[in-house]
Amino acid sequence: MDLLCRAYGNSSDEEEGNNLHPTHPFKRSRSEGNPCHGIPSWPEITSHGYESSGLSRETSVVAGRYISKRERAMFSASSRPPDSPPMDVKPLGTLPDLHLPGDISMLLKSQRKTNMHFNDISESSRIVLNGHIKAVNSIQWSQSHAHLLASAGMDQSVFVWNVWSKDQKRACSFSHHKAAVKDVRWCPQGLFLLSCGYDCSSRLTDIEKGVETQIFKEDQVVDSIRFHPENPNLFLSGGLKGFLRLWDTRVEKVVHEYLKHLGPILDVEFSTDGKYFISSTDTSRSNISENAIIIWDVSRQIPLSNQVYTEAFTCPCVRYHPVDASFVAQSNGNYIAIFSASPPFKLDRYKRYESHGVWGYPIKCNFSRNGKELASGSSDGHIYFYDYKSTRLIQKVKAFEEPCLDVAFHPSIPNVVASCSWSGEISVFH
Repeated sequence: MDLLCRAYGNSSDEEEGNNLHPTHPFKRSRSEGNPCHGIPSWPEITSHGYESSGLSRETSVVAGRYISKRERAMFSASSRPPDSPPMDVKPLGTLPDLHLPGDISMLLKSQRKTNMHFNDISESSRIVLNGHIKAVNSIQWSQSHAHLLASAGMDQSVFVWNVWSKDQKRACSFSHHKAAVKDVRWCPQGLFLLSCGYDCSSRLTDIEKGVETQIFKEDQVVDSIRFHPENPNLFLSGGLKGFLRLWDTRVEKVVHEYLKHLGPILDVEFSTDGKYFISSTDTSRSNISENAIIIWDVSRQIPLSNQVYTEAFTCPCVRYHPVDASFVAQSNGNYIAIFSASPPFKLDRYKRYESHGVWGYPIKCNFSRNGKELASGSSDGHIYFYDYKSTRLIQKVKAFEEPCLDVAFHPSIPNVVASCSWSGEISVFH
């Protein structure tokens, strides 16, 4: 617990939340038709006015008016070409997969044809990625460019790693956020990254151009974000004040809010068809454990069940199974619980994954691509691999000296697993 106190220090969730002031809402233009395609039609929402901050506004100058040196300098700065990278973007290496090892290149090119299965991972066969100077909260592989890995840390930075590059492995770094970054997600379309954090915003970045394209500001610390699996223009955000918001990047506004007077949102996760999502909430202050995990109907904006998990533990991570109708929740009781994804969403009281430790850390777990394996970080610095069906511990791999916070299976190569630590280190086992 001393590590937790030192890391968060003066910027604890509670103090940050108390010092935040909501921004004044903008006027919303009348919606013409349903802006969201690919999901059911929803009624127009008028109870909020959150919008993103546009980044391409030009300064207008009245003809014939005297322009001071200061105004000319400001106009010159604002007229910078949009493709030029801002000062808080540092291109270091390369993004293309031009210089990858031959075996990795072949596996990536044949990713849709491979029938490889998960085997034991060697602790000695790893790639160490150093760059973050504080805890790394989240990592994710790119689905479309599977040689790239994104990471978000408490040092206010987002890094993109060209993992198998023979030269500079850190392809680029972004420092758009003004406080710690809690989550990062690849956009399903193209080389874009969405990140969120303690500066009360979610930020969309074009990593090819090195340009931050959109800022989605909120009145809360944003802890977790997810893109809609069927409509890449939509993403869900959850934060410190318990607000859950669905954003549309095309109209740059909130299109839905999910209201239930919740505590801080710890994690969110869409079902594979995008019709439902799970929210995990910190209920320790309210002692209302029935709201710890809630399943929501996306289009109707209603909770389908809020008495899913009634034990006296919070769950820092929830994950849907990629194939079966089930989901899991990482519990601070030092185990992973499994639930049915169909009503009434019952907890399986006869099965759980319980060899690792959580002990209050924001430790995450993830399924392999085919769902046969479940991997979890642990407070002892190991990665624990479980068999999904039997809950049997398959393997335990030493990754770090300090807690392992997140673990991510490669999207196409089963024996490649990335992990990140409380100390800021990232290890890729292969």
